[in-house]
Amino acid sequence: MAENSQTSTPPQDSGVSTPGSSSTSDAPVAEFKVYKPPTTSTTSTPEELPDSYFTLSPADLKAAQATLSARTRSLVDAPLQVRAQREAAEKAKRDRWPNTTIRVRFSDRTQLEKMFPSTDKIRSVYAFVRSSLRDDVKSIKFILYQSPPKRDLKVSDPDVRDLSLAQLQLAPSSVLLLRFEDESLNGTNVPAPLLPSIAASAIELPKPPSADAEPPKVEKPATPPTTTSSTSTGKKMPKWLKAGLRK
Repeated sequence: MAENSQTSTPPQDSGVSTPGSSSTSDAPVAEFKVYKPPTTSTTSTPEELPDSYFTLSPADLKAAQATLSARTRSLVDAPLQVRAQREAAEKAKRDRWPNTTIRVRFSDRTQLEKMFPSTDKIRSVYAFVRSSLRDDVKSIKFILYQSPPKRDLKVSDPDVRDLSLAQLQLAPSSVLLLRFEDESLNGTNVPAPLLPSIAASAIELPKPPSADAEPPKVEKPATPPTTTSSTSTGKKMPKWLKAGLRK
């Protein structure tokens, strides 16, 4: 990949390598992808929505309350599960999704994507993102979160840091948003503060399949015409049988 050739020189290795590493083999190269922000030619300008669109209806509030209640019940009932059942459920998740693809989206819609073992903790994602930032930004704190609904994934939160990516319900793939504590870095017109070598390797975001595209038509095999037993055998129906069928 382009990352290998661009991060192989000594001046760039120290910036891309993970914290505490001293060799280029630890650098996050050949294991991630960078996607450019979508352009106006590839994405349509969103239509401006009226304020009434954001006003929740009674049905919306009821649905949100039901979702919150279900989540609360699951948290309350979780300790009641037998330990063996929990371990079996976690093993099933690990077997089904051994890896988790995380895509981190910056405020300018640049996206940084990497695959992690599903047993990794969220701090592995933080370490990778921080190692990809410019040197003048590495010391600035940031938060990874999901939305909607808003869910901060802070390393300082014991309910987050001690769980694996699978336990955080991030497997098999998730998109995380990034917010810096320095608000000047959060503008939509502010380029993602990535290392120059990483930013230069950005590629176009794959286009999603068109919703208007018609599914391919499957031709049905021609069915032979059905024939009656009398025609298939070549025998004529007896007159007494015809008379019985008419009655």
